[in-house]
Amino acid sequence: MNARNTHSATRGAQGAATEQGHAWETVIGLEIHAQLATRSKIFSGAPTAYGAAPNTQACLVDLGYPGVLPVLNAEAVRMAVRFGLAIGARIARQSVFARKNYFYPDLPKGYQISQYELPIVAGGTLDIVLEDGSRKRIGVTRAHLEEDAGKSLHEGLAGLTGIDLNRAGTPLLEIVSEPEMRSAKEAVAYMKKVHTLVRYLEICDGNMQEGSFRCDANVSVRPAGSDKLGTRTEIKNVNSFRYVEKAIQYEVARQIEVIDSGGRVIQETRLYDPDRGETRSMRSKEEANDYRYFPDPDLLPLELDAAYVESVRAELPELPDAKAARFSAQYGLSDYDAGVLTASRELADYYEAVTRGVPGQPKLAANWVMGEFAAALHKEGLEINAGKLTAERLAGLLTRIADETISGKIAKEVFEAMWASGENADAVIASKGLQQITDTGAIEGAIEEVMAQYPAQLAEFRAGKDKLFGFFVGQAMKATRGKANPAQLNALLKKKLPG
Repeated sequence: MNARNTHSATRGAQGAATEQGHAWETVIGLEIHAQLATRSKIFSGAPTAYGAAPNTQACLVDLGYPGVLPVLNAEAVRMAVRFGLAIGARIARQSVFARKNYFYPDLPKGYQISQYELPIVAGGTLDIVLEDGSRKRIGVTRAHLEEDAGKSLHEGLAGLTGIDLNRAGTPLLEIVSEPEMRSAKEAVAYMKKVHTLVRYLEICDGNMQEGSFRCDANVSVRPAGSDKLGTRTEIKNVNSFRYVEKAIQYEVARQIEVIDSGGRVIQETRLYDPDRGETRSMRSKEEANDYRYFPDPDLLPLELDAAYVESVRAELPELPDAKAARFSAQYGLSDYDAGVLTASRELADYYEAVTRGVPGQPKLAANWVMGEFAAALHKEGLEINAGKLTAERLAGLLTRIADETISGKIAKEVFEAMWASGENADAVIASKGLQQITDTGAIEGAIEEVMAQYPAQLAEFRAGKDKLFGFFVGQAMKATRGKANPAQLNALLKKKLPG
C-alpha cells in the first residue's frame, strides 16, 4: 500500500487505524514565520518592499561585508511585543541575539542572527475552533526575532542558480507552537488563527503568495495512548493553508506506512511537492548544537522596562476573540456568524459600518456582508477595501429592504447593478422601476388574474391540495414581475384562494 492510499485511513483522525490494525496518534507542531511589516530591515536601513529587481534592496550590512555592524530596528521589537501581549505571553525584560551558524548560498555572512536561549516572547496560548464547534487551546512555546535569508532563483537560468539578497535581513517573527495539534485540520485552524492575529495587530500583511507568512510543520506519529513522542520530520517552507493540510496528511500516511513495513522514521527535513502531492527528503535534520549558537558580539542584550511594555499594551486593538464575543452579545449573532465576520479586521470594520447605516438590522447586515458582498469580492479576487461598494451604499440598499421599498429577491438585482455601475440603491431602483408594489388593490388584481388563468389548479386547491399555495405565490409574483410585497401577497392569497 503506497503512502498516497493511506490518506483515507489517517486523515484528520486522532488514533487512526491502518490496515495492519494498529492505532496511531498524530503529533504536530508548527513554526510560523511572519515577516514583519517594517519599512526597513531588522539590522540595516535597506528597504523591505516586495517586488524590486534582484539585489537592488541589499546594503553592505545585508551582504555581510567586513567591518559593518548591525543596528536593531526598534519597530521590529515593538511588533514582537505586540504579538506577545496579544497571546498572553511573558515579555522578556532581557533577550539576547545569537548567531546561528550554517552555510547556504543565500546567507552571505555564513550565519543568521536569531534568538535562541533568551527569546523576546515566551509562553502564551491561542484558542482554535474545531470542526464540531468545540474549542481547543494550543500553547505557544516562544516567539523570537530573527533576520530572513535571501532567496535562490532557478527560473530561466538554464541549470544555474541565482541568488537574490533583497529579502536578506528582512525582520521575521518565528512563532513556535507546542506539539499539541492532533490532525492536519487542527494545524490549519491554528495557522489561520495566527494569520488573523498578525493582521489584526498590523505587524504582518499575511501575504502567503509573497512569502510574508509561511510555516515549517513538525510531524510525528506514535501509538495511540502513548505519551512518548515519535521521531519527527520537518516539512519546510509551506506557504498555503491547503498545502499545509495536504502535506501533513501525506507525511502522516508515509510515516505509518514506514513503521508498519518494519522500517523506522528518520529525523529529516522534507519539502512538499504540490504537483505530485507528496513530501520528499531534502536533508537530514540538524540539532541545535549543529548550528553552534553563541551570543552575537555586535549586539548588546535587548532590555525592555515595564513602562515600555505597558505603552505597547495600551496600543493594542480589540483582538479577534474579544471582537467575536462582542459581536455575538451586541448584535445577537451566532458564534459562527461572529467568527466569520471577525476573521479579518477589515471585514469586521466593514460590517460595523453597514450596521451603523441600517440601525436595528444586524442580522440582515450580516447575511448580506457574508453572502452577496463576500461572493462578489471572491469572484473578482478583490480585497475588502478594494471593493466596488462602500459600507454606506450597502447600508442604503439594506434600508430599502427593511422599509419594504424592494423585496430581498429584487435587492439582489439592485446589488448587481450597484456593483457594476457604482450608483446608489435609490438611483438603481428608480432607473429600473424596481420599487416594490405595496398597493393592496394592485396586488389583489394580480391575484384575481392568476386565479382566472388557472381554474383547474384553483379547484384542486379548494378541494384540499394545500401544496398548490406555493404555485399561486409563484404565479402572482411572476404577474407582478417580482415586485409584490411578499408578506402582503401571502396574506391576500390566504384570504382569496379559499373562495
